[in-house]
Amino acid sequence: MEQKRKIGGESLRNEDAMKKDMISELPEALLLHILSSVPTKAVIATSVLSKRWRSLWKMLPKLELYFEHDSSEDVYRLLILHKAPILESLHLSIEDKSARLDIRILIGIAFSRHVRELVLSFCHEDQHTVRFPSVLCSYNDTLEVLKLTQHILLDFPSRVCFKSLRELHLYYVEFDDEASVCNLLSGCPRLQDLVVERHSNFDVETYTITVPSLQRLTIEEDSSQDMDGGGYVINAPSLKYLNIEGLYRIDFCLIENAPELVEAKIGDVSDIANENILASLILAKRLSFYFPLERYREECPVGWEWNQPKRVPECLLLHLETLVWTRYGWQREDEKQVATYILKNARQLKKATFDPKYVEPEELEKRREMLDVLASVARASTSSHLVFEPVDL
Repeated sequence: MEQKRKIGGESLRNEDAMKKDMISELPEALLLHILSSVPTKAVIATSVLSKRWRSLWKMLPKLELYFEHDSSEDVYRLLILHKAPILESLHLSIEDKSARLDIRILIGIAFSRHVRELVLSFCHEDQHTVRFPSVLCSYNDTLEVLKLTQHILLDFPSRVCFKSLRELHLYYVEFDDEASVCNLLSGCPRLQDLVVERHSNFDVETYTITVPSLQRLTIEEDSSQDMDGGGYVINAPSLKYLNIEGLYRIDFCLIENAPELVEAKIGDVSDIANENILASLILAKRLSFYFPLERYREECPVGWEWNQPKRVPECLLLHLETLVWTRYGWQREDEKQVATYILKNARQLKKATFDPKYVEPEELEKRREMLDVLASVARASTSSHLVFEPVDL
């Protein structure tokens, strides 16, 4: 009987332990770390659970808020109630249909909390833009990541000072003038990663990127708008990686200083009228681009023919070391001519890889014969190695 009472008592104690709120007993630092991965509005909702949880959300190091139908007062109130001395990250996505929201207050609160990552997205039904407060950008030594999206006007009459900014993303924002572009970028002495997505010639004619510390640059020109023209001047002596989409929509892209450029990825180059744009990329150690030969053949009613250049480009003659040709049309005479031209002139070539398009089973033998012909071409580089990727049947 005594043994049964003992077992029964242990069962009751175990049941009480299971009913106990174990999460609330965790240290505050651990709780905040866990809650940082939960949507902010869900964390705010936990304030009704108990006295312990009532103010816990106010110390979150990361806030991610989306406002659609809320009033501007709701946005201000949440940020003012937040008490964390250092805000690691603030993400604000706002659809402000009334256009009454004062972005200066939001930015001011974020900067007063020493925010390190600031992500702002604004959307207005009438395409109304909100002006980013330049007066608050005269000195900031904590912001490391800044991402701005849509309907934000950047007007910087003088140089900003984002002393610690390493990463800057600008998605379809609007600059007041070309000086504002320069005053923003020149005020970021530690900037390493810059992403620009915009409509060609929408706000400024010449987009000058002069950043000595910049290592990665991504530019994407939107092809959905009929706004061709303008271009870029890039002076980035530390630049290592360059990625450009929609290059054919601009008039110029002058790379004045990029001696450390390792890799350049260029989108569709088929419609680029200014050859100097591609000439600026001659220093890249790895160059990738897309050229839709199939589209050209479809658009030419009398057939498309490849015309051999009058002189061999210097980059091909003296610098090309690795060639990767995807979707190689082994059955096309024009593509075979281009491949042969490269192999006969690339003196520094070390490896050439040809990745063919889909092949029907009955074409395998003919494909092998055609590739044997390519392999027999007298190459300028006797040490080069040819690789033919297997095909999918």
